[in-house]
Amino acid sequence: MKTQLVSFGEINIDGQRYDYDVVIEEGEISKRKKKPSKAFREHFGHTPLSDKENIPWHGDKLFIGTGMYGSLPIMPEVYEEAARKGVEVIAKPTKEVCKLLEDLKPRDINAVLHVTC
Repeated sequence: MKTQLVSFGEINIDGQRYDYDVVIEEGEISKRKKKPSKAFREHFGHTPLSDKENIPWHGDKLFIGTGMYGSLPIMPEVYEEAARKGVEVIAKPTKEVCKLLEDLKPRDINAVLHVTC
């Protein structure tokens, strides 16, 4: 799957541009629904990734693109849930995660990609 962080706030996935955070679940792309995590916004300074969101827990790896500058907070509960499920979390700035996804088949990709900060 060809993914590229084009600029602050914009990602290109297989030729389609998105100007919002995305979730890739076994190759299927959807908009990240942050509402369940907004309750934690004040504590973190902006909306973190929490275990309350619809996280794609399929497979043995979860890729988290933490934004252009790597600033997306990830709540400890996400790592705890991953450990319970036996899923390795790979959290890096989104540009780095995009490079990691290039060699994977779409069905093997489970990711949350933050496109700002």
